Amino acid sequence: MDIPERKNLGGANLQGANLQGADLIEANLEGANLQGANLQEANLRGANLQEASLRGADLFYADLTEANLQGANLQEANIEKATLQLAKLHLANIKEANLQGANLQGADLYGANLQGANLQGANLYGADLQEAKLEGAKLEGAKLGGAKLERAYLIEANLEGANLEGAKLGGAKLERAKLERAYLIEANLRGAKLEGAKLGGAKLERAYLVEANLEGAYLIEANLEGADLQGANLKLTYLIEANLEGANLQGAKFEGAKLKEANLERANLEGANLEGAHGLSLDQLSKVKTLYEAKIDEKLLIPLKEKYPALFEIPN
Repeated sequence: MDIPERKNLGGANLQGANLQGADLIEANLEGANLQGANLQEANLRGANLQEASLRGADLFYADLTEANLQGANLQEANIEKATLQLAKLHLANIKEANLQGANLQGADLYGANLQGANLQGANLYGADLQEAKLEGAKLEGAKLGGAKLERAYLIEANLEGANLEGAKLGGAKLERAKLERAYLIEANLRGAKLEGAKLGGAKLERAYLVEANLEGAYLIEANLEGADLQGANLKLTYLIEANLEGANLQGAKFEGAKLKEANLERANLEGANLEGAHGLSLDQLSKVKTLYEAKIDEKLLIPLKEKYPALFEIPN
């Protein structure tokens, strides 16, 4: 469908219109009312939809590459498998929208409201999600490699199996988020809030978790090899069978943590607080890089100092 004078539809009332397959390339739809409109497979490449209302609209397979959707209302819209590559969605309302399988690579979603949105299998590689609201969002299998998620709200978000390799999550709020088997290799999680998060089997090799709060988080069988957890809060954390080989745990807090069969080989535990940690064995701690100025329960401290005094010397 070709729309006459499609360049001049700013403020138009197209509520409930059937625009399936419409050619709207670079159309001006700023402030237009497209609530409940059928835009399946429509071509909206480069279109201006700033502040437009698309609430409940059907954008299945629509092409919105480089479209301007800043401040637009896409609440409860069906955007499944749509292409939004490099689209501008700054401060857009996308609450409870269906974006399953959508391509949002490189999209600007700064401060966007994606609460309860379905982003399962979506491609968000390199997208800007800083300060975005993603509470309760479904992100299973989403591709978030290289995405900017600083200060993003991901409380209770479902990120099971999501690809977050190299993602920037500094200061992100991930309390009680589901991150089982997620790929967080080399991700930046400095100061992130991960209290009660579920990270069982997650890949966190060389991740940057300095001063992150992981209190009560589940990291059973997680791979944290070479991760930097300096000053991290690991109180009451479940680290059973976790791999912490070569990790930097300097000044980390482990009170009440469960570390049964965790791999601590070559881990830096300088100044760490291990008092009250559960499941620790003499064998585990004998393989660490250093225990200089670490706090350890006496039942382990005394035999360690007797058998492995070098662990308590000033590290090189």
